[in-house]
Amino acid sequence: MTTSLWQRWLGGARRLWQRSDWVDFAGADWPERIMDQTVTDRFHAKQGRSTGRWIIEADGRRLGVYLKRHYRLPWWQGVLSVLWPDGDWSPGMRERRNLEWAAAQGLPVPAAVAAGEFLGPWGRLQSFLAVEELTDMLPLHEALPLAARTLSAAEFREWKSGLVVELARLTRALHDRKHFHKDWYLCHFYVRREDISRDLAKPASGQSWRDRVHVIDLHRLAHHPWTWRRWQLKDLAQLLYSSEVEGVTAQDRLHFWRLYCGAAWKTPGERWLRRLVRAKWQRYRRHNQAA
Repeated sequence: MTTSLWQRWLGGARRLWQRSDWVDFAGADWPERIMDQTVTDRFHAKQGRSTGRWIIEADGRRLGVYLKRHYRLPWWQGVLSVLWPDGDWSPGMRERRNLEWAAAQGLPVPAAVAAGEFLGPWGRLQSFLAVEELTDMLPLHEALPLAARTLSAAEFREWKSGLVVELARLTRALHDRKHFHKDWYLCHFYVRREDISRDLAKPASGQSWRDRVHVIDLHRLAHHPWTWRRWQLKDLAQLLYSSEVEGVTAQDRLHFWRLYCGAAWKTPGERWLRRLVRAKWQRYRRHNQAA
């Protein structure tokens, strides 16, 4: 935004970002259409926001994106966007920034394709993000039961063992940097459908899960160097709660915990952390049972 503060407050402004090939697919006038673009595939809408899959074809090429749009954002985000226009106050621009940060750290995440903020008069704010589809991939809460039914019992144990190693690595990679996802559920981890295979269940095959598990929905990802313990507990309890799916056992959870704790395993600090995580997990269970 190159407008003045009063221009932004009285007349509004817009701030846009796009990948180099986005115009080829979406057209030069995409900023005028993006918030009203019809998206019917896997479409969900509630509380002033929507998510849907948009397939665009151009010159014999195909691009699949998930389009996330926020039509009514809190007034304070609009005011902050007026005062500090480059602050990424909206969910769309914030998640684009988070995706770039995660990719720079070597974490497998979807690629952002376009993002933007539309600031109306008096601080009315909307935003969007188009993120590239993870083609032929499944969320882990679906992939695990499918693998349990597809592989033999012995193969499934080996398949899970390598997967747990990668989940622990990804969790530590975030937490060691004092970054926290805040929606660290199995449904936000994606694996390739083709990786539900016997090859990944053979330790001697040389196959590895490293970089095969992608993480999505980074709009709440944030750096917390001072209050990190609170968010660590939240991430770990969310993962524990979401692991109550077919195919996951107590042994799998213990395997993850030992890998996550590393050298701190069985120290007084680890025991306290374990108790706190279990207590928060139980609160999640009670809350969802009462809902």
